[in-house]
Amino acid sequence: MGMTIITESDPSALARRGAGIFSQIAAEGVALRGRFSVALSGGSTPRPIHRMLCEEPYLSTIPWNRTYIFWVDDRFVPANDSASNYGAARSDFLDRVPIPEKQVHPMPVDLALEEGAVAYQEELVRFFQTRPSEMPVFDLICLGIGTDGHTASLFPGQSTLSETQRMVVAVRGGDPYVDRLTMTLPLINNARQIVFLVSGKKKAMILKAILKGPPGRFPAQMIHPVHGNLTYILDREAASMFNP
Repeated sequence: MGMTIITESDPSALARRGAGIFSQIAAEGVALRGRFSVALSGGSTPRPIHRMLCEEPYLSTIPWNRTYIFWVDDRFVPANDSASNYGAARSDFLDRVPIPEKQVHPMPVDLALEEGAVAYQEELVRFFQTRPSEMPVFDLICLGIGTDGHTASLFPGQSTLSETQRMVVAVRGGDPYVDRLTMTLPLINNARQIVFLVSGKKKAMILKAILKGPPGRFPAQMIHPVHGNLTYILDREAASMFNP
């Protein structure tokens, strides 16, 4: 596993870097494997990146017809709810790029919660054509970090952190404190590229604890790609309490 820390001057520069990495990995995925598979996260930090993706130079260089989008986690709310990660991504860029609808895979919120977790895992198995016990390999997984050290919807102290078999689980937590679906650590850690996007002064203290403190205290510290690479893209405020 390789880890890279990139510090940009401000959120706009972070967004440009993130969009550039998205575009680069997309092109590499299509060139090497004929498609690009990515799992997105929610929160405020990736939204400027998503908006950039439907502008040049990214709009015309990303191979949208061979891009397949999934979600790392989502709140168990309708797509038109302001808390929906899928709904935010559709508003920010999915409705404005030429990606076929069948290549967008939101987490199911029209089933019972546990049924939704099972259904999304089955969808992953179908797409990647893996055995049920085999973890798929995404080209790119994008993550954020909460002020409590959570990532995806994997929260401190929850039993889901020790899950070893399932790809997707139902949880309850976070802010807002609602039901959610989330990918598990074994699935996330199997990706070829994992990128953390971290912005703002309010993330500085937890970021220092994650990167410089003792391991194993926070879910974000449990992101260890099995075969892939881990990249942190920070802005100056988020990186202000430690020296990369």
